[in-house]
Amino acid sequence: MTLTLAVDTVRWEEHQRRVHAQFPDLVPVCKGNGYGFGHQRLLRQASRLGMDLVAVGTTQEAARAEHLHAGDLLVLTPYRTWEAPVALSDRTIRVVSSPNDLTGLKGRRVVVELMTSMKRHGLTQAQLPVLREAMGAWQFEGFTLHLPLKRVDGLGGAEEVASWVRHLREARLPIHQIFVSHLTPGELDGLRAEFPHSAFRLRTGTKLWLGDPEATRYRSRVLDVVHLRRGDHSGAGGWRVSSDRYHVLVSGGTSHGIGLRAPALLSGFRARKRHLAGIGYTALNRHLSPFVWDGERRRFARPPELQHSVLEIPATARPPLAGAELAVQLRYTTTRPDRVVEDPEIAPVADAGGAEQSRTRK
Repeated sequence: MTLTLAVDTVRWEEHQRRVHAQFPDLVPVCKGNGYGFGHQRLLRQASRLGMDLVAVGTTQEAARAEHLHAGDLLVLTPYRTWEAPVALSDRTIRVVSSPNDLTGLKGRRVVVELMTSMKRHGLTQAQLPVLREAMGAWQFEGFTLHLPLKRVDGLGGAEEVASWVRHLREARLPIHQIFVSHLTPGELDGLRAEFPHSAFRLRTGTKLWLGDPEATRYRSRVLDVVHLRRGDHSGAGGWRVSSDRYHVLVSGGTSHGIGLRAPALLSGFRARKRHLAGIGYTALNRHLSPFVWDGERRRFARPPELQHSVLEIPATARPPLAGAELAVQLRYTTTRPDRVVEDPEIAPVADAGGAEQSRTRK
């Protein structure tokens, strides 16, 4: 049973070189599941690109990454005085985002996070005065701002960053290095022109690792195909099928992230309409799967199991053969494939009839 992530390595790496050329001071993000590729591959690639600093999600990820990356490591999860201690090298930089957590990092390298319109965490302008005394105990590396993808109140990302840098300058705080997110090369050029003595460094993962949709593809292997007649029982629960159909057993289950969905924020009438239609199918046990066959995403015959899923194909349709590969439309940041393989001629998986199977990326 194998869920495979196929990579056109030449194309994948060419995209990264283009992004790096656009953002020479780029800070690549390698956190969570490693965007589907795994931490080892991403850290190795960051080293090949000559990137001196890599951002990871947690202190545990930093500890595991120390032997994979020779440069510095920025831990994005903010420091908390009550957190579980993890032994980290002097190459690790911590983020502080709360006045309550300014102590406990004496002699350590520190970046201070500032509150943005993202409204997640960070110091506010009113809290800046408490920084000066704490900074004397650190090796201060700079400030960081996490900007929202969608702009609010008509304020652009560059304008929000510029406003903060002016506040910091007025407070006589050091502004030699500012880490930012979700800005364009033009926006960064504008900031550098206004603040020539500050280094603005873009922090990104999705743009770097997943920016070329045609460089990677998920594939699943068909393990078995069973022809069921109306009235037959199927599955561990002994469910009775209501009509003739095929059940197709494919690699990929909950341990890979398949069948696990996070809640989504709905915006607009059409999105809500689609969601309500989905609820109707759910009430009928008609759950749409990410597996594609004959040009269509197929429905689960029953809930995915740990390492495999069962799809439902009508008896009037042509089923795949055992051993065939299906395209799988998966979210990269939540999927853990069994293997990542090199495929210099990556292409959409096609069925025997020649119908290309599409996929989406998120």
